[in-house]
Order: sequence, then C-alpha cells, then structure tokens
Amino acid sequence: MRRFFIAGLSALSLTLSASAHAQTDSLYQALGGSPGIARVVDQLIIEIQQDARISPQFKETNMKRLAELLKEQLCVVSDGPCQYSGDDMLTVHAQLGIKSAAFNALVEDLQAAMHKNHIPFTTQNRLLARLAVMKKDIVVSAP
Repeated sequence: MRRFFIAGLSALSLTLSASAHAQTDSLYQALGGSPGIARVVDQLIIEIQQDARISPQFKETNMKRLAELLKEQLCVVSDGPCQYSGDDMLTVHAQLGIKSAAFNALVEDLQAAMHKNHIPFTTQNRLLARLAVMKKDIVVSAP
C-alpha cells in the first residue's frame, strides 16, 4: 500500500512539475509577457515607418491604433491573457491588395524588431509559425 502511495505522490509531483514548466515555457512568457510584446511592437512600428518597401501602404494608417491591435494580437497568438478587439484579418485586408512581397517585408521587419529586443531565434520561429496561417487572409492570391 505504501508503495502505491509513494508512486502516486511521485506521479502527482511529476505532473505538477510538468504543468508548471509548460506555463513558464509558454510563448507568451518567452516573448517577455506584455512588456516584451509591447517593446517588440513599438520597434516594429519604427521598422515599418523606415521600410521604403511598405511604409507608403501605412501612410493613412493610425499607427497608434495599429500598435495597440498588434500588441493584443501577438498576446492572443502567443497564448497570453489578452483579448483581440480588432476585426478578423480577412475583413481588415480584403480591399488592400496586399502582395506577397509586402507581406514578406512586414515579416522581415517583425524579425528585425524581435532581434533588436533580444528575442531568441527559436522563440521568433515559434511566433512566426503561429502568424503564418494568417497569410491566406492578408495576401491577395492574384498576381
């Protein structure tokens, strides 16, 4: 009986330990939580504004509002405790005619922003993998 009790405690301990590790190893935490995501997005806005390939497409954009929405979106995508208050990607981008080159430029700017904020390469890839599924709703399929 004692053996089963000890085995049960060991299993419970391993389960709790794995659960705690999963929480601390979340993408949200790896990005630095809300402050880390805010720093990345603030740098991303700078990168976009300095990127001649895409900055003209943001000329009429309320960049402050865009930053707020990007912070919310990255928080949600990384399993953080946030809610996204914007419209879905298909609705937002439907009439913009965004091509793959512009999408890729924005991704490069996001990578630069993460690099400048010392986000590890593996964490960058985890976030980019989650964001990649949005491409179909953002980029127009016609050449």
